[in-house]
Amino acid sequence: MQLARDSDQSGYLIAPDPSAPRLTRAVTGFDHTGAETEISVVEERPLTIYLNGQEIVTAMTIGDYPDYLALGFLRNQRMLTDADTVTRVDYDEELETVVVRTENPTNHEDKLKKKTRTSGCAVGTVFGDMMEGLEDVTLPQAQVRTSWLYALSAAINRTPSLYLEAGAIHGTVLCQQDQPLVYMEDVGRHNAVDKVAGWMLQTSSNPADKILYTTGRLTSEMVIKTALMGIPVLASRSGFTAWGVEIAREVGLTLIGRMRGQRFVCLSGEERLIRDTDPASVKDEPKGAGRKGTA
Repeated sequence: MQLARDSDQSGYLIAPDPSAPRLTRAVTGFDHTGAETEISVVEERPLTIYLNGQEIVTAMTIGDYPDYLALGFLRNQRMLTDADTVTRVDYDEELETVVVRTENPTNHEDKLKKKTRTSGCAVGTVFGDMMEGLEDVTLPQAQVRTSWLYALSAAINRTPSLYLEAGAIHGTVLCQQDQPLVYMEDVGRHNAVDKVAGWMLQTSSNPADKILYTTGRLTSEMVIKTALMGIPVLASRSGFTAWGVEIAREVGLTLIGRMRGQRFVCLSGEERLIRDTDPASVKDEPKGAGRKGTA
């Protein structure tokens, strides 16, 4: 099980480690000129998640932080609630399984009948009654300073990561004001978010003053997961889906996308933005420029 490493990157509690074993593999190929070249490609392996004695799902993942992924997945699917006490999380690397054990039996069988495939990469899975759960969500109407957004974007984009090293991966970063705290990556943006959710659950982190930053699209799934985590702000370098915007407006989530250089678009929660930085003072990115990887 990979543990949080001591990072020399200012303020991170967990930061990506592109050099970690088992996360990438060197593969030889040929470039556009026909010359032989070697590149790093991201590993992808199955992880089967159990809740007590019940097999829940097999997710394709890069394999780091399996405990956080399992806890966050179960919490975001509402198969773990505030009333459940987690007693153990057991990971078997050889069998590629992780078992989350609770003090008392959980009521999850009905949820297994309501699976819905999502638009997430690596075949995301969400359950049909997640929308119903949003009726009980009340997000804090937290204000967001544009100076925080610019600082976060600059810091995260400079952080060494698998996203920059090998591409074909998504990143999700838990932030507080202008400080990135926990940076998780995976082949599917839903997995990266679930890892953050698992870390928050295990550390009893308060979501009310947090911002969630993602390299992926702002889809309905991303909005729902963020709202269920209790985080009031979701931001991304990438764009939006219409349903994602609609849900964000319904639950009072501040939704900011297309963050590149001095530019961004806010499609929900504009009244909570504090514009305390002149965009002209921020270094812009050339149009069409983007980070290596999948957005």
